[in-house]
Amino acid sequence: MANHQSAKKRIRQSEKRRVHNKYYAKSARSAIKQLRDTSEKEAAQELLPKVASLIDKLAKRNIIHKNKAANLKSKLTRKVNKL
Repeated sequence: MANHQSAKKRIRQSEKRRVHNKYYAKSARSAIKQLRDTSEKEAAQELLPKVASLIDKLAKRNIIHKNKAANLKSKLTRKVNKL
């Protein structure tokens, strides 16, 4: 267990960040799932920029890797264009 004050603070900070990051990652996964389940092209085209923006924010905050963000956006864009 942590003995130093700085180590205790670091544990508190990392736990707080973990919960915060988990929330944003989960909300992004839900948005991606909602976009994938959409079958109307107009609705999907309207939803795509919002989901892409959400993915970019996750990559900027290092919640997901930038290459994973690029792959997700690419796959979602191809799916929307295919509709």
